[in-house]
Amino acid sequence: MTQKQKAERGEVTPQMIKVAKKEDLKEEVILQGLREGTIVIPKNNRHKISNLCGIGKGLSIKVNANIGTSLDYKDLDEEVEKLEVAVKSGADTVMDLSTGGNLDTVRRLLIKKSSIPLGTVPIYQAAIEAKEKYGVITKMKEEEIFEVIERQAKDGVDFVTVHCGVTKGALECLKKERRSTGIVSRGGAILACWMLKNEKENPLYENFEQLLKIAQKYDLTLSLGDGLRPGSLADATDRPQIEELIVLGGLVERARAAGVQVMVEGPGHIPLDQIETNVRIEKEICKGAPFYVLGPLVTDIAAGYDHITGAIGGALAGMYGADFLCYVTPSEHLGLPDKDDVREGVIATKIAAHSADLTRGIKSSQQWDKKMGEARGRLNWERQLKLSLAPEKAKKYRKERKSKFSDVCSMCGEYCAMKMMEDI
Repeated sequence: MTQKQKAERGEVTPQMIKVAKKEDLKEEVILQGLREGTIVIPKNNRHKISNLCGIGKGLSIKVNANIGTSLDYKDLDEEVEKLEVAVKSGADTVMDLSTGGNLDTVRRLLIKKSSIPLGTVPIYQAAIEAKEKYGVITKMKEEEIFEVIERQAKDGVDFVTVHCGVTKGALECLKKERRSTGIVSRGGAILACWMLKNEKENPLYENFEQLLKIAQKYDLTLSLGDGLRPGSLADATDRPQIEELIVLGGLVERARAAGVQVMVEGPGHIPLDQIETNVRIEKEICKGAPFYVLGPLVTDIAAGYDHITGAIGGALAGMYGADFLCYVTPSEHLGLPDKDDVREGVIATKIAAHSADLTRGIKSSQQWDKKMGEARGRLNWERQLKLSLAPEKAKKYRKERKSKFSDVCSMCGEYCAMKMMEDI
């Protein structure tokens, strides 16, 4: 029985209790959110996790970190190290997006090592195995897609991105648009190519009931992917994006009726003035389902600094109601991130999430800032460093650039405003 099915029966589970305690909320709030589908707790019944999290209405915003191998970089030890860095930096979940090496081996090791929920995009593995077996991705069999999904669920994957909204209708809509960047979702492109070549409907959409049965069996949370998300500002909030979202809204209701936990993924590249609209549209069409956004990135020109563009967009999206931020690293659009990129991406996105939480009335976030303000006002450096979101970096700056005036910083030295006022 899934978490949602238990909630519908009024049963408070150990997972709900842990999330309630972590969020400093009453257990009934979590129970109600799961029952209504506005909260999910990604937790496969075959995966032991020491650090659970809830995602959705009334909860603090969560941050996801993407890791995984590629055809160019297949070092398994490096991926484990990235996982450790992500967890240490404060990621709430992690996704294995591996496309290189033995994918089963990579995933199973990361699941074993992960103390936080782990997600995947199963269509990647299905496509790669089809390429190895048939020579081309488009010869992939429909049953092979679902076999991979169940294989990953059986291993203990907690949530999966499934691009069910890339339908024939959505692709027809896409044909009429003159997009700058076309389809930028790897999973969306795989399915679109398969559909066009085989002249068939998306198997994940057409056989959605089969997907729901797998999800029920393992209490697998479905993350309905945005295969037609905009990959540039010029494509933001266009007809294909909204057409896909409308389809996902219907699938959300079907998943809830089956007792399956479900969230919805969103853009992408979106200008600042369209972020609120995008969040509100998702919440309306998808009946309050938790919203999982990539960034969003608010400009296309910041290659090498896209963790910043993503954090700017993420802070606004969170303020307007997004529940789950997927990090963006400095190497986005340029190459596979290394462990330092992972760290920078997680911390930048944590700052965005925390900033939005302050506006959402999350008490723990407000208290955290209050304590830091008091420590700064008293020039209590030990306390400031301890309260920092990235204490190691803060300590490094403090040590390397310390003022000869011991109780101030080297920026102002003896002309420190707070010190002068204290002395007077």
